Amino acid sequence: MSYDENQHRDPRPRPSRRGLVAVVAGAALVVGGAGGWLAWQADGSGGGSAPTGSATSAGKPGGSKAPSPSLAPSGSKTVAPPASSAAPSPSKKAGPLAGKVVVVDPGHNPGNFSHTREINRQVDIGTNRKECDTTGTATAAGYREADFTLDVSRRLRTLLEEQGATVEFTQDDDRPFGPCIDERARFGNEARADAVISVHADGSAVGNRGFHVILPDRVKAGAADTSKIVGPSRELGERIAGRFLRATGSSPSNYVGDGTGLDVRKDLGGLNLSTVPKVFIECGNMRDPEDVALLTSPSWRQKAAQGMADGISSYLQR
Repeated sequence: MSYDENQHRDPRPRPSRRGLVAVVAGAALVVGGAGGWLAWQADGSGGGSAPTGSATSAGKPGGSKAPSPSLAPSGSKTVAPPASSAAPSPSKKAGPLAGKVVVVDPGHNPGNFSHTREINRQVDIGTNRKECDTTGTATAAGYREADFTLDVSRRLRTLLEEQGATVEFTQDDDRPFGPCIDERARFGNEARADAVISVHADGSAVGNRGFHVILPDRVKAGAADTSKIVGPSRELGERIAGRFLRATGSSPSNYVGDGTGLDVRKDLGGLNLSTVPKVFIECGNMRDPEDVALLTSPSWRQKAAQGMADGISSYLQR
């Protein structure tokens, strides 16, 4: 089974040991609150931390409901209730992200394993055709990427909603399989999302560790035209990468992105077909034991969600 939409091409040559030492040292500085490009990019102003959300969504206020005219006693005159007794309209969400729409795309679907024929159907991604979706990867012990992405995405939704954002999912284990990668892109477009994040975990070789954020390359072919989203998506991705590093303490990937934690691709339909700022995040490698220890930890997954939320919040409030 191909993992094209979440697993990278053949790993690139690893950076030299000197390069890796520099990456790890830079990561430690950022986590400690000192300099480094990721810390600077995290808020675009020299490394200050973005506020985490604390405002909660306002609930719908109560209100009396006018009696239905059909329930009035026979022969009686129906009288309209006073204007003051009508139920007030629901209040708008409060918080720093009020009015913002974020689409969260949990990679894959737990049901994909039972619908291989359907997800193998080819769909147009602008540059060529690819499988509708894939099963995703899993740890050696059987913890599936599809379960990981849903857990982290739900945690992320809670954090963003606490800041007043409207959060929509492409899937929430509420359909038999999919959606296909072209549908996932269309979902964000039709929602006119201010930001879209597709949550994944990689399936690379043992020894390949760390997270990376995938950014759209400039693509113009068929239905794909990323020219308007390349810049905003890069800013979104840089802020998420910086905040993810700070929240989790994980280092940028040692096998993709040359130690930057960023990778630019033009072969992913979810990015090619997007017309709104969108990135993918590979939170770690499900085939490496050290990364697996993090990915299977609920407390670490909460930190991962916090890092994403902080990055998205920083981007939306820039």
